Amino acid sequence: MQKRILTVLTCVVALSLSILAAPRKSAKKSAPGPGPDQAHMQKIWNGWNTLDPANVAQFYAQGPHTFYDIAPLKYNSWDEYAKGVVKELAAYKSASFTLNDDAQVHPAGEYFWATATVKEDAMLKSGKREMATFRWTVIFEKQEGKWLIVHEHVSEPVH
Repeated sequence: MQKRILTVLTCVVALSLSILAAPRKSAKKSAPGPGPDQAHMQKIWNGWNTLDPANVAQFYAQGPHTFYDIAPLKYNSWDEYAKGVVKELAAYKSASFTLNDDAQVHPAGEYFWATATVKEDAMLKSGKREMATFRWTVIFEKQEGKWLIVHEHVSEPVH
């Protein structure tokens, strides 16, 4: 009988030690449902094709968020961005922005972050054509059932 108790006790101790020694999974929060995709990202740029920030406001979170643009540099909220970018876009007659095939979307807890390069083909009111490739990094957060941009960085390589 004592042998049986000793055997059971040894098994319990071995099992307990193996459970304690097992690697633990980190408690990562997962993103709520499917995130934004490349089609969603292109819709944002299609809105910018109109050169009117009112047509992309639906994609941006309201409140204090940081948005970096090519010029002037930084906006501290969507309202500031929408007002400031109008001055920058005033020189343009038309524009076309196309997401390149290098776009990537990555889940990060309850957020998604994405990167891409974007082709610009624009016409200035002066008649001059402007072509460039932008870098775009964006962070999305789901708010009221929609994936909204809470941070954005648009830049153009220095030539």
